[in-house]
Amino acid sequence: MIPLSVLDLVPVAEGQEPADALRNSRALAQAAERYGYSRYWVAEHHNMVGIASAATAVVISHLAAGTKTIRVGAGGIMLPNHSPLVIAEQFGTLEALFPGRIDLGLGRAPGTDQIAMRAMRRDPAASDQFPEDVLELQALLGDPVEGQAYRAVPGEGTHIPLWILGSSLYGAQLAAMLGLPYAFASHFAPDALVQALEIYRARFRPSAQAARPYAVACVNVVVADNDAEAKRLFTTIQQRFVSMVRGTRGKLQPPIDDIETYWSPLEKAQASRMLARSFVGSPQTVRQSLEAFIAETGVDELMVACALYDHQARLRSYESLSQIGLSTPLQRAAS
Repeated sequence: MIPLSVLDLVPVAEGQEPADALRNSRALAQAAERYGYSRYWVAEHHNMVGIASAATAVVISHLAAGTKTIRVGAGGIMLPNHSPLVIAEQFGTLEALFPGRIDLGLGRAPGTDQIAMRAMRRDPAASDQFPEDVLELQALLGDPVEGQAYRAVPGEGTHIPLWILGSSLYGAQLAAMLGLPYAFASHFAPDALVQALEIYRARFRPSAQAARPYAVACVNVVVADNDAEAKRLFTTIQQRFVSMVRGTRGKLQPPIDDIETYWSPLEKAQASRMLARSFVGSPQTVRQSLEAFIAETGVDELMVACALYDHQARLRSYESLSQIGLSTPLQRAAS
């Protein structure tokens, strides 16, 4: 069966505070561990009242402390926001606390708006140094060498697995060049997915971390007892994407009965394009559509986003997905 993992933005629902979102995420991580998910990632975002994962390393520690076996990590850290040394120290500390369970996914976007970029003192040109920063971070997490001027303690010698994240062809090219696993953000930017995967596989160079390409696609999945209920729950996610189009991001909103009354034709087109890689319905419906997606893309792992307003509905969706038993075309042919 294809491995399943969780991407959690630690969403804050209307009527709740960040503390509620953090408690819900810990409960979801514990549930994902019971359901057999492979890894649980949270992502760095800033200046967003509906997302509580800004202090990403702290959130990872909170989640890892509440679980025992599931891998926990960043999907990802926006490396241009930080010194590679600081990230090596933070994640080296996490690895010391939770050995063998920490992942470090890296992106080059700011994870925020222009105002917050200035508040973080981020240089607008910092993204241009992303490849060099990745290599510096990798060296800091590797074995120390004679004459090394500065060291990450904790961090050095941990060889924490690095991942390159992306929503365009750039990340695919870099991951291939560095021989690192690659995760594509098709849950909000699906247009370049297939081409990015082709480039990544064609140009991959084996490395000390990975002998072969390993590709993950992140998708939105909502599973409920029937298609109608799943589609209703999904309207929370659709509203969130419309708010992005409108430039009015806020907290997660309750589901609504008729999404057509909420968005304009232009908003519908824009939000639906971003949500094109979303799989919504009953277990049977979702299984059929996801297995077609796996056959189309050949991904090695699925990472699932499911930002629902109702925490119990979110837990049930992840549980139902874990019970579907998704297989690859080769696995189905061999059975």
